[in-house]
Amino acid sequence: MEKELVLVTGGSGFIAVHIILKLLNQGYRVRATLRTMSRQDEVKAMLTQGGITDFSKLEFIQTDLTSDRNWIEAVDRAEYVIHVASPTPATRPKDGDEMVKMAVEGTLRVMKAAKAAGVKRVVLTSASGAVIAGNKAHSGLFTEEDWTNLTGNIDAYQRSKTMAERAAWEFAKKENIELSAVNPVAVMGPILGKDYSHSNQIIKAMLTGKMPYLLKIGFDCVDVRDVADLHLLAMTRTEALGERFLATSGENLTYKQEAEILQKSLGSAAKKVSTKEMPDFFIKVLALFKKDLRMPATFLGQNTACSNAKAKKLLGWQPRSAEEAIIATAKSMIDLGLTEE
Repeated sequence: MEKELVLVTGGSGFIAVHIILKLLNQGYRVRATLRTMSRQDEVKAMLTQGGITDFSKLEFIQTDLTSDRNWIEAVDRAEYVIHVASPTPATRPKDGDEMVKMAVEGTLRVMKAAKAAGVKRVVLTSASGAVIAGNKAHSGLFTEEDWTNLTGNIDAYQRSKTMAERAAWEFAKKENIELSAVNPVAVMGPILGKDYSHSNQIIKAMLTGKMPYLLKIGFDCVDVRDVADLHLLAMTRTEALGERFLATSGENLTYKQEAEILQKSLGSAAKKVSTKEMPDFFIKVLALFKKDLRMPATFLGQNTACSNAKAKKLLGWQPRSAEEAIIATAKSMIDLGLTEE
């Protein structure tokens, strides 16, 4: 019997490609949305890098989070929807409010189309940014019970993720549609092409010597392969219905610890990696002028450690170590020639 059709939105993204890879390997049919159809070959190249040779169960459709066009067609005959597409720090609009609007409206577009098509369940790719941000006084591990404090000093990306997830839960409750959410922390792991997460850019900056001084902040890490696994568990398991899951290895590493892992594991390939840290007040001043520092600067002095107990206990999820994920990021970047600058 042929397996169900799964719609994956934002099909060219780092997490989405790994989800598509898992789905195809498990025999599902996949329809992936793209903003520009010219990226089909790029997605197929990334999947080929991941070991896929047969594309007969994969199709593409053009959609955009900012338009109603093609969403009804996109969900047609789909049993499940995995909604990954969202503006990220790499693709963000200049205006923060525009980023929030795009994320919230895009999520509601997908939810409405899924409801109209009678989709069995939607899995939303949210983020730890919808859990931990703006909670300066939080001690102990963050859990799925926690939500980002929208009144705190937070970046538009965290605001967009929080408000989009809130909107999805409200819609699911009101319209009686099955929903689960996955909230990944900093996503590392094997890169399959030029599209990779903003967390991976830190590793690239370290390897290329573009980070001579490190911020004194730490984040949990998780391997993208484990994030993909958790999405499939959230999609199929009855225990996941109506639940959100933090996707983390359960290890909170500072940038310095990440740099030390690279030095220890990569030898001469890590010769440009620095372990020098910069004082917080310098970062705060620099963030006034350097846009790429603004988001990380909001986490200075904040605990960001998250628990993975719920996903492990409810779904039997078993993530790799943070070290394995970081080394996989670095080695795949080196293999793909992305560090030759």
